[in-house]
Amino acid sequence: MTDRTSEAPIWTPSADRIARSRLTAFVQSLGDIGPPDPSAPDAYGAMWAWSIAHPERFWPAVAAFTGLHYEVDPSVPDVAGIGLDRMAPPDPVAGPSWFPAWRLNFSDNLLRFADAHPALVFWNELGRQRVLTYAELSAAVRRMAAALDAAGVGVGDRVAGWLPNLPETVIAMLAATRLGAVWSSCSPDFGVKGVLDRFGQIGPRVLFAADGYRYAGRTIDCLERLRGIVEALPTVERVVVVPYLGDGGEAPRAVPWAVWWDEFERGGGGGAGGPPRGESRPASPPHPHPDAAAFIDPPPAPTLPFDHPVYIMYSSGTTGLPKCMVHGAGGTLLQHAKELVLHTDLGRDDRIFYFTTCGWMMWNWLVSSLAVGATVVLYDGAPLAPEPAILWDMAEHERITVFGTSAKYLALCEKHGLAPARSHDLAALRTILSTGSPLAAHGYDYVASSVAPRAQLASISGGTDLISCFALGVPLRPVWRGELQARGLGMAVAVWNDAGQPVQGTPGELVCTRPFPSMPVAFWNDPDGALYRAAYFEHFPGVWRHGDWAELTTHDGLVIHGRSDATLNPGGVRIGTAEIYRQVEQLPEVIESLVVGQEIEREGERDVRIVLFVRLREGLLLDDGLRERIRRGIRENASPHHVPRKIVQVADIPRTISGKITELAVRNVIHGLPVKNVDALANPQALDLFRDHPELRD
Repeated sequence: MTDRTSEAPIWTPSADRIARSRLTAFVQSLGDIGPPDPSAPDAYGAMWAWSIAHPERFWPAVAAFTGLHYEVDPSVPDVAGIGLDRMAPPDPVAGPSWFPAWRLNFSDNLLRFADAHPALVFWNELGRQRVLTYAELSAAVRRMAAALDAAGVGVGDRVAGWLPNLPETVIAMLAATRLGAVWSSCSPDFGVKGVLDRFGQIGPRVLFAADGYRYAGRTIDCLERLRGIVEALPTVERVVVVPYLGDGGEAPRAVPWAVWWDEFERGGGGGAGGPPRGESRPASPPHPHPDAAAFIDPPPAPTLPFDHPVYIMYSSGTTGLPKCMVHGAGGTLLQHAKELVLHTDLGRDDRIFYFTTCGWMMWNWLVSSLAVGATVVLYDGAPLAPEPAILWDMAEHERITVFGTSAKYLALCEKHGLAPARSHDLAALRTILSTGSPLAAHGYDYVASSVAPRAQLASISGGTDLISCFALGVPLRPVWRGELQARGLGMAVAVWNDAGQPVQGTPGELVCTRPFPSMPVAFWNDPDGALYRAAYFEHFPGVWRHGDWAELTTHDGLVIHGRSDATLNPGGVRIGTAEIYRQVEQLPEVIESLVVGQEIEREGERDVRIVLFVRLREGLLLDDGLRERIRRGIRENASPHHVPRKIVQVADIPRTISGKITELAVRNVIHGLPVKNVDALANPQALDLFRDHPELRD
């Protein structure tokens, strides 16, 4: 059982906050069909159990309470879900079918408001850049949808974005999905091969890109890489370039089939790239300028089945080609509405921010806040540049109420000595969200003492696979140091041992025993469903195994100990890597660390020894004194089994483009095995620091 050093929660909701929460209002709206009074002891536990037992009541109630717009086809039986009695896909290709009678439009649900309330606020390293109201956003989406329609884009076509986190990225996504097209995006720090590994599998017809971007004070040009991408994507008929760095005065140089954003909006077919690729789908005649009164509206937004594909997301791709996960419009909307409104308590007056690129699922999650009518704050650039406190400057200036980030960012803020609670006016900040990796217990202490003492800290965990969360915050429960507050409503999450038995208070496999609406509707290019089944359902037949090594606590919260495939097994004792990171990265000398198991032979028998790699502050060297302090901290606060046999200093640690350290790639390198897809890494050169390392030879 994980040691709980805190005797009291670090945050407790007031009676007033519980009473005013949207989760309380939701339960009250259910009347007699719902769970007990939300003010009762362990009310959330009762709500969760009810939501699992009655999915046919719970999910439609979420849709009604959050105001989702859909129509019901009277010719189709109005069944809550087909295949709800089984978790595994009911056929070899697709997941369980939900609400077959429901028809909706994803984009229209995100644009139900069209008023003067701020919809998007955009910042970059230079500060605030733009504000778009809901009326302005709706108009921009209609213009772009008309242009895409004129280019022949329709239901089921793929539209891709290789873009920074710009308002144009949101506009392009909403315009494409308004027409029933499928959106897929990745950030511009992906190299040519990384982009092709993703978009090359799905065959987009239109590609949105930017001429470049800024990061940590540097200007990075994208046009040369864009040319290589376009030339290798034969399905792309038109490239639309956002002049983020330039003024759009000159045509995108030497990029085939490319036009600037404004020209594409006007229906222009020229530009340096010439006419659209392919003779079978020629461009329509140019529209009038979008400012003209005669601007042609897009066609009516089609209402499509609940499971109609809306997003294609990708696995990290560090062990081969990324898997392409197809997510349905209805399931994505329903899950995001539940998590934003009921779990995050988001409303129209909120201003929500998440530090993310458009290649991470948290971008999709953040943008769904538009369906609530909240103000979405976008940031493009480095999180600690040009000044380490730039995101807290933004939070103060914009009066952000929900601030989302990664556990790594919070750790770096602590290492930099930032104390926003004392340096900034964060009175508006109600909730801090953290994800991407487990937040260490001392990270909870840092947030409570130095960032926002009055704010709820909600560590959340889920994944690209479900484009949502398995565990996250709730406004009704206390926050306990080191724990995720609760399993998500409607998510039958459990922790199982190797025998498939539920356990509590001891680590095991995180599973979900019943279907949920945001399961992928399919994997792309997976005609027999083999990839889908292998990804989730083969370890425990018929049960979703997520791949996290987790623990259900006595508070009914969760602790994530790391990835199951990265757990360590020294002497036959299985332990999670996060338990080591929690201790090591508290030390001020350590910037970041990475731990793997190295297979060795001792006295003729095979064993695994724990190897800890550390990146230290500039100018510091790892000596015996620091090694002993690291070992002592791990031994006293984790267990003797967690103590590494080897501690090695390295200058850099490889991470994926989304910022996650990649234990599996390092494990392959130290064992002389190939890393199948180094293009999925942000800094692949760092792998050379681990290859044939002299300290690992004995």
